[in-house]
Amino acid sequence: MSRAPNTAPRLAEDGAYRNAALSRAARPRRLQLPLLGLLGALAGPLAASSQLAGAPLDEPIRPIPQVEAQDPARAELGRRLFQDVRLSANNSRSCASCHQLQSGGADQQAFSLGFRGQPTGVNAPTVLNAALNFRQFWNGRANSLEAQIDAVVQNPVEMGSTWNEVIAKVAADPHYRTAFADAYPDGVTQANIENAIATFERTQLTPNSRFDQYLNGDPNAISADEQAGYVKFKQYGCIACHQGVNVGGNMFQKFGVMGDYFATRGNPTEADLGRYLVTQEEDDKHVFKVPSLRNVALTAPYFHDATAKTLEDAVDVMFRYQLGRSASQEDQHAIIQFLNTLTGELEGKAQ
Repeated sequence: MSRAPNTAPRLAEDGAYRNAALSRAARPRRLQLPLLGLLGALAGPLAASSQLAGAPLDEPIRPIPQVEAQDPARAELGRRLFQDVRLSANNSRSCASCHQLQSGGADQQAFSLGFRGQPTGVNAPTVLNAALNFRQFWNGRANSLEAQIDAVVQNPVEMGSTWNEVIAKVAADPHYRTAFADAYPDGVTQANIENAIATFERTQLTPNSRFDQYLNGDPNAISADEQAGYVKFKQYGCIACHQGVNVGGNMFQKFGVMGDYFATRGNPTEADLGRYLVTQEEDDKHVFKVPSLRNVALTAPYFHDATAKTLEDAVDVMFRYQLGRSASQEDQHAIIQFLNTLTGELEGKAQ
């Protein structure tokens, strides 16, 4: 299949628990921004008619399903490992150090600190709903949660460890030895440690946001102003890249479709090259996985470079560099009101 221009988003087939990567030959269709914007604009009145009956709405965004059952023993092992600093070389950093579950699953710092106190190259994305992403990392270099865990453990800035060291530490703990023997026939192995953490992460979905309740047929779940914000979100074309069950996380897109964001920002870094670092293809420079907007009100700062400190900043940048459009302060505020409805429940509790 020939490569589409970077002005069109690269859309992955959106599945509730899809982690597998799509090969280049199997890349699905690309949605064109003007067409999708028109469809979004038309969806408002269509949604209103179905809403009268309290029926689930047929919208480009879909509600997060209830958390799929996972093996409880493996998930609990993963929960413990997620918070265990022994996964790092010097026993100083855990997964939870950079992905704080009580703070939207992200890090409130612009750049997380690695095991030696050095900053990472990109802002830590949220781990909440990561199981719904089609790839992991900003540049999409990991095909699965397990592959993402493998990369972080061995990353020379992040955890700086080796699997031989991690396995030795885990196997030396009698509680872990017993728990792994109960959960896995072959006990403590790299694959089982990765699987346990990934199993826990697959439980970290945030269903039942107010917007999900609205999509499921409750017309009173969000206010009239928030509904108006969703209409604006579709009309301006934000929905072209932020749709599906994770409101993103299912395609790659160039950062700076309608302007050179990086030239304006200055101070280029290697991380700015995005997907190019994976593929070495010129068209993939400044291309990133589109982030999920689930719980976005909780995960400031925004973008891989953490330059947007607030949602207002992020929305403004998106209008200028992704949409190439002007919007009134009122319209931008309305969209932000809608984005605030995307905060869901974690393990049955409001965040």
